Amino acid sequence: MKSYIAKPAEVERKWYVIDAEGKTLGRVASRAASILRGKNKPTYTPHVDCGDYVIIVNAEKIAVTGKKMNDKVYVTYSGFPGGKKEITLKEMLAKKPEEVMRHAVKGMLPNGKLGRQMFKKLHVYAGPEHKHEAQKPETLEF
Repeated sequence: MKSYIAKPAEVERKWYVIDAEGKTLGRVASRAASILRGKNKPTYTPHVDCGDYVIIVNAEKIAVTGKKMNDKVYVTYSGFPGGKKEITLKEMLAKKPEEVMRHAVKGMLPNGKLGRQMFKKLHVYAGPEHKHEAQKPETLEF
């Protein structure tokens, strides 16, 4: 028996749409990260980007449990003294709802060149419309 190893040229990619309305942030993000990596395929190979494209719509209507809406804090640091900025999940959802989902999914992908390549296949939209109808994406329910 020989193990099958996918080659980048022979990977077939599909498009999936995930409606995040009313769903938990982490559960949507982990499902999207799994599809971006290609773990839902029998031809999954860890060192090859064999994942599919993912479109997440209604990112502004995600749900979180507990007191995360006020307690979860996103921190950025410019590198200069006093350059630390903190923003809560509630404020982030009001300003940039797509960024919340992107941040969650990016943390679940591998670090390095392969993870950055996978992350490019993620498209997040705050509202219910997206501009990828020509790709005929499948709706993903879970």
